[in-house]
Amino acid sequence: MKKLILASAIMAAFSGAVAHAEEAAAEHQVAFNVGATSDYRFRGISQSRREPAVFAGADYTHTPTGFYAGAWTSTIKWVKDSGGDSSAEIDIYGGKRGAFGAASYDVGLIRYYFPSNSLPVSANTTEAYAQLGYADFTLKYSYALTNFVAWANNSDGSNYIDLSYNPEIRDGYILNLHVGKQVVKGIADADYTDWKVGVTKDFGFVVGSLAVVGTDADKTAYNFGGRGYLGKTGALVTVTKNF
Repeated sequence: MKKLILASAIMAAFSGAVAHAEEAAAEHQVAFNVGATSDYRFRGISQSRREPAVFAGADYTHTPTGFYAGAWTSTIKWVKDSGGDSSAEIDIYGGKRGAFGAASYDVGLIRYYFPSNSLPVSANTTEAYAQLGYADFTLKYSYALTNFVAWANNSDGSNYIDLSYNPEIRDGYILNLHVGKQVVKGIADADYTDWKVGVTKDFGFVVGSLAVVGTDADKTAYNFGGRGYLGKTGALVTVTKNF
């Protein structure tokens, strides 16, 4: 009988420890992703010279409060094409997500870092952003707190606004519709509108997406190092593994 009582006590303690660990794990969520794309586009502009790129990221979320932080990196080519010396982009970000009624919000800061970019005006950029979501719609505004990705000194205040619509159309396929407007402070030729039409599907083992992306960006302003127009309309295939 004593053995049975002792065993029961041990099991109860073990069960309590497991429940506590599961609760702690639910509060602290960590996720990772790796993937590849046929063309890395940032706001419609190719960062990889219209060639393939690979990427990876990690995210932490404190679920009770909605605070989060993360990092993401991708191979790029535009800095070297512009006369610099960086083949990678590293994004570091943090903020807070939440909801009020049927709407959601996301506010935070992001730092775009290009190691040893060595351009006359540094490509490193910090932006503040705020996003509102309702049903399948999201509206996001980003504001540059520093010079904006090597365009010019005093280009802080550059901004980007985008509207996205991502409904499920059937059997787990998500339609991706997007339009955005980039304004680069002090350089009118750098302003442009971009758009995307695509579809995403989670296949379980990977998430796949196919999209057509285009812009009305100036063909001279967005042709770094004479490598060709980086805002032209093109098809993108992206595969991501989340774990």
